[in-house]
Order: sequence, then C-alpha cells, then structure tokens
Amino acid sequence: MSDLKLLDGIARVSRRRFCAGACQMASCATLASLATACGSSPTSPSGGGNVSTLGVLTGQFGGGGVRVTVAGSALASEGGAALIDSTAGVFLLARTGATSFTAVEGICTHEGCRVTNTDGDSYVCPCHGSRYTRGGTVVQGPAMASLRRYTTSFADRVVTIAL
Repeated sequence: MSDLKLLDGIARVSRRRFCAGACQMASCATLASLATACGSSPTSPSGGGNVSTLGVLTGQFGGGGVRVTVAGSALASEGGAALIDSTAGVFLLARTGATSFTAVEGICTHEGCRVTNTDGDSYVCPCHGSRYTRGGTVVQGPAMASLRRYTTSFADRVVTIAL
C-alpha cells in the first residue's frame, strides 16, 4: 500500500516542477563536464607534455622598440626563450641562432591570456592549452590565429624588438 502512495505522490508532481528539476540537473551536468574538460584535457598544460614556465625579463621601451639585455638570462644561449614584460606590451622572445631572435606577441589569440609557458620548441597558453611555434604559428587550438610577429635586431648583447 505504501508503494502505491509513493507512486501516487510522484504522479502528482506538476509538469512545471518536473521540467524545472530536469533543467537544473542538465545544467549541473553541463557545468561539470566543462570544468572537467578544462582541467584534464590533453590540450591543457596539465594534460601532458613537458610544460614549464618561461622566465620573465623586463624590456625597456624607447626609440620605437623594446630593448632586452640577454646576458645572464635564458636568452644568453641558442634555443633559450623568455617572456618580455614592458610598458609597450608583452612579448615572447626566443634565440634561434648566434645573433638571431624571433619575437611574437605574448597574448594568446584565443581569449587574451598571457602566454607564460613553454613545451620544448612551443609556447603554451596556460588558460586553455593553445600551442604556438617560436615563430607564432598556431600548432594546436583552441586558438585559430597566429601571434603577431615582430622584427628584431641584435647588437652589444641587447636585442631590440621593433614596434
């Protein structure tokens, strides 16, 4: 008899209340899957690979460019890279040869996060895992646009990023 009362009680739930409850459950399930996707995706920085944080150097803005001293930094040797913070913007700078460097915008084209990580020869956005070559080309999304590239010059252990 108590089972009949329980079934009878369920049958009396209003359509509005049932739909509201179903929508709440669907919303919770969607939010849970989104949170899980960002945290454990293979595209997220924690999802694998050998991701490390780039060293930060201060660039001096003036004369149409940003100057960065390379002595004593990761940029002192070929293959090194650093995030350059300056009043003119944020840049990613990599040493590609004895006297050659590449400089690209340090802001991810996906949602505007500061790109602070590296994975070998790639830059990695810490927000959603977009990866770029040292030349700024997207190799893995969600970003779809490349990073803006800047011309560089090198003299007397100082790299100048032309703006």
